Amino acid sequence: MEAYHPFRSEAAKQAYLAFYDERAQQWPVASETRIVGTSFGDTFVRIQGPIDGPKLVLLPGDSENSLSWMPLIEALSAEHRTYVPDHIYDNGRSVYTKEPRSPNDFIQWLDELFVALELEHLRLVGYSYGGWQAALYALAHPHRLEKLVLLAPSATVLPPPIGLLIRAFAYYFIPLRFVTKKYLYWYGPDAVRSIQTRSCIDELIEELMLARKCFKRRKFVHPTVLTDQEWHQLNVPTLFLVGQNELTYSAAQAAQRLAAVAPTVRTSVAAEADHYLTLVRPKWVTDQI
Repeated sequence: MEAYHPFRSEAAKQAYLAFYDERAQQWPVASETRIVGTSFGDTFVRIQGPIDGPKLVLLPGDSENSLSWMPLIEALSAEHRTYVPDHIYDNGRSVYTKEPRSPNDFIQWLDELFVALELEHLRLVGYSYGGWQAALYALAHPHRLEKLVLLAPSATVLPPPIGLLIRAFAYYFIPLRFVTKKYLYWYGPDAVRSIQTRSCIDELIEELMLARKCFKRRKFVHPTVLTDQEWHQLNVPTLFLVGQNELTYSAAQAAQRLAAVAPTVRTSVAAEADHYLTLVRPKWVTDQI
């Protein structure tokens, strides 16, 4: 692979990393960073919080990275030793050498990462796409986990409605700013209602546009819905958090399904909140966790 992989060119690499590093200066807590080797490539991880605190891993959503946890990291790191990776196959400082092609590949990557970091009895929190991956990992390796938090996970509980799929298709395959803005504003009605959180969505749009120019095109592994049997088999204490105005699926219907097939899963719904829970209701999320 080229020296600038996974970027399109050396200039693209320098442009994105300059943007990334400038934003990283806003990280609100003292941290260390590590590059962790796996069979899928090198994973960049931010580590902070008391060394003897409970181990807490935070997985970002699709098209995001460790910096997306900025609104919560200070509160969560007050008592926890937090580990926040850039996904191996997404925007950020991680560098993949083998493409994940299936859900099982993500499970293998996470397990290799946790073994390398010597993480046992950890608490795993996944947001959106990372929430789906966290659920898969909990099914495959429940012995490693003490607790699991699924924060508005992609699919996992219910399939997305056709309206979302159509909009998402346009968002992924028409890399124009106005298309991206229209999609994110539609997806986050509560987030764009406030000037402060709207500015965060606008920053995300800027990063997405830059990342599309700088990174090589990646193949998307579609999130899946867990079967009734899989939910029955999930024996890790689990918390499911979702916004009342979630558009990935109906929050009420998701809560109803979990009550029916996985009654041990604790469910909490945030009022006046959309998919961007970490922006719209950060204190609520940290309190729940």
